[in-house]
Amino acid sequence: MVEQTVKIVNPSGLHARPAAMFVQTAGKFTSSIWIRKGEKKINAKSIMGLMSLAIAKGTEIIIGAEGEDEAKAVSELIELITSGFGESD
Repeated sequence: MVEQTVKIVNPSGLHARPAAMFVQTAGKFTSSIWIRKGEKKINAKSIMGLMSLAIAKGTEIIIGAEGEDEAKAVSELIELITSGFGESD
């Protein structure tokens, strides 16, 4: 199991477009992947679950994965978030 904390940096947080990009990227991996925000933990491959967290800019979340490609999955998703999903201020 791999987990890493990351802060959301894109201006609009995880609204529809970045959430869709995140879920699409997570879907490439065979590992179970989740996001934890506070006490809530959701399947990172679920767009509805991700949208339900209402993740805004500056929010810290934990991304975790368990499975054969867990390290690559977490690494790629962290990179996507830290790149700001291609958005700028």
